[in-house]
Amino acid sequence: MSIDTAFTHFPVLTTSRLHLRQIRPEDAEAFFAIKSDQDVADSYAQAPHQTLDDTRALIQRIQGYYDQRDSIFWSITLQGEDTLIGACSLWNFDSDFNCAEIGYELHQAYWGRGVMSEALSAILTCGFTELALHRIEATPYARNTRSSTLLLKLGFTLEGTLRQRHFYHGHFDDQLYFGLLEDEWVKAAR
Repeated sequence: MSIDTAFTHFPVLTTSRLHLRQIRPEDAEAFFAIKSDQDVADSYAQAPHQTLDDTRALIQRIQGYYDQRDSIFWSITLQGEDTLIGACSLWNFDSDFNCAEIGYELHQAYWGRGVMSEALSAILTCGFTELALHRIEATPYARNTRSSTLLLKLGFTLEGTLRQRHFYHGHFDDQLYFGLLEDEWVKAAR
């Protein structure tokens, strides 16, 4: 699959426990349960959604970003079930589609179960082997230690700290910069 194919035929991914598919309007209530959770929202320094309409509008924007070739956004579901429990994306592609950023969020009920590690592994494999990306980046906030730990476990390298990069809840937060190269992922997968 090429990047062109990924933007004409959504790349559905399957792992031993998970099914990653395109987000749909009917995911709004399950996605709202994640987006309205203060702890989840704090992890990426955004205000939680206040209404289901906030989430519906976000889903429409996500679908538009895909149509514009700006991001590929997966809903995470458990195998055999169709309820969204989390989401992952490749977005912020460079102009030649050699580099992208990865983003992710998960319902708190599934934290600590290896769900995100499994989902991101599938997306990284797709990004490097199917979409021919050379580099994938992640930029969590320093206080989000769960995210940093996950990225290091997946083989990302902490490349720097953007000091006091973002203002949220009355104070400035550092943002971390992680990177993973295609040859590092392929080598680790062997």
